[in-house]
Amino acid sequence: MIERPAAAAKELVENALDAGATRIEVCLRNGGIDWLEVVDDGCGMSPSELGLAIERHCTSKLVDESLVRIATLGFRGEALPSIGAAARLSLISRPEGASEAWKITVAGGVIAPAAPHPGVKGTRVCVEDLFFATPARRKFLRSPRVEAEHVIQGLRRLALAAPGVAFRLSVDARVVFDLPAQARDDRIAALLGEADAYGRDEPWRLIDGARDGMRLTGLAAGPATTRSTANGISLVVNGRPVADPMLRSAVRVAYRDVIAAGRHPVAALYLDIPVDRLDVNVHPAKTELRFAEPETVRALVIGTLRRALGLAVGSASALTQMRRPGGAIWAPPEPVPAASGFAEATLAYASRPAARFELGAPSARVLPAPAEVPEAVAGYPLGAPVAQVLDTYVIAVAADGSLVLVDQHAAHERLTHERLHAQYLEGGVRAQRLLMPLVVDLPPGHAAALAGQASLLARLGVEIEAFGGGAVLVRALPALLGAPDPTPLLRDLAEQLEADPLSDALEADALERRLDAALARLACHGSIRAGRRLDRAEMDALLRQMETTPRAATCSHGRPTYLKLSKAQIETLFGRR
Repeated sequence: MIERPAAAAKELVENALDAGATRIEVCLRNGGIDWLEVVDDGCGMSPSELGLAIERHCTSKLVDESLVRIATLGFRGEALPSIGAAARLSLISRPEGASEAWKITVAGGVIAPAAPHPGVKGTRVCVEDLFFATPARRKFLRSPRVEAEHVIQGLRRLALAAPGVAFRLSVDARVVFDLPAQARDDRIAALLGEADAYGRDEPWRLIDGARDGMRLTGLAAGPATTRSTANGISLVVNGRPVADPMLRSAVRVAYRDVIAAGRHPVAALYLDIPVDRLDVNVHPAKTELRFAEPETVRALVIGTLRRALGLAVGSASALTQMRRPGGAIWAPPEPVPAASGFAEATLAYASRPAARFELGAPSARVLPAPAEVPEAVAGYPLGAPVAQVLDTYVIAVAADGSLVLVDQHAAHERLTHERLHAQYLEGGVRAQRLLMPLVVDLPPGHAAALAGQASLLARLGVEIEAFGGGAVLVRALPALLGAPDPTPLLRDLAEQLEADPLSDALEADALERRLDAALARLACHGSIRAGRRLDRAEMDALLRQMETTPRAATCSHGRPTYLKLSKAQIETLFGRR
């Protein structure tokens, strides 16, 4: 179905890819409404094939009539006739070895005979005055700028699906991208690798997982790199770019615990699946699929992404399995020993005298000058601390001179969350019994929700029992949390349990997600708060633990734990470049 210029461009470029093109050039004017041209160096067509190409339901791409083993992007034989019925279409094509090219035109469904025409090997397709024959449809097109953006997004997806093909796109004589044939990683970097604001984009995670004859590969950005729309998610199945809702949902679920609500991850994922377990003949645009085993596919996507992001059991740190496309994987330093407080887990250089001095603002405290940062910091992405601002943010300097700003509460919340999670996986969160049990008054609904989940809460280190009316008796709390006020903690847990109750009968993945959300609530109440002053040893340990902790780039609510400003970004902010 051709409902806008982007749909026409997609069909024409898919034809070029099916023809074996190694270079494709796309040019449009006025958003593709007035002019859309696609030029390729593919196999070309003879005069007789040109005539058949514009006949409805005529295709040379199917090896049988079963529509099961479809290996090409197009196969229905509807695109060119549909375009020719709504616009002025011309095709100039020359197969390899032919002495001349031939041209055929269609205007509003009226076909002119093929005739000789100058041309090189391959095919040139021109679409002019789109929907001139159907003005009712043309008036529903958006502005040229919006239509051009739809074309750009569609061609980005096709270019990501075929990195071995050179692509050039120009809009109103402006080159949008001009990409040579390149490796997949380099193509991803060229099209999806732009930096997020304030240096928050992270190196990419390598994606590689297999299950039941299927394989998922590609690259995914870290959770600190997000977009306001889902345009940063590229999905390719058996070489076909798709926008399948089930696959998109699986990607969102995989990132759900580490990005803020309303934000979307950035990833380029390539799924290879046996063709007999996939139906591509579901949607007219061939962007949605039907899987024979959708739950297996969903589990593969979620599980592989979570492992790559450091969310699964046994996964490496979120700051350790990362790379730039075409670059090497960073080797992490030795992890900081686990400890109950930051001061107990510092590096050797942190023991040096921390001669701080006071600035005019009492909440801005500076540690030894950056010149004193030890050479050992070169092995640590988050650098060495030099100051604490507003008793909330730690300022550090990395080895390359980048400025790192860390939210101490958000960062410690993630560290506490991961340690609670590790304890839970080892058999249960270690609890600290209270010397005197505490009675906490809650709304009756909250007390009932907590009492009904007492056995599961005990595995989280929270030991309670009903105490009549709307009260509960608290006998123990997680040891990692110290001695927090149990009232706000129990209120938070009760609200979550009312909205999303836990149950041993839940599927493993669902139960894990809900338990993880409960652990996040515990971590929030047991973390250092904004406004607490940290000494040099505590700041050092905070940074080092972040570097070896899964999901450290975001807190338990999906917000970033740190920002990183390079020299170039700082100069841009000050107008120096």
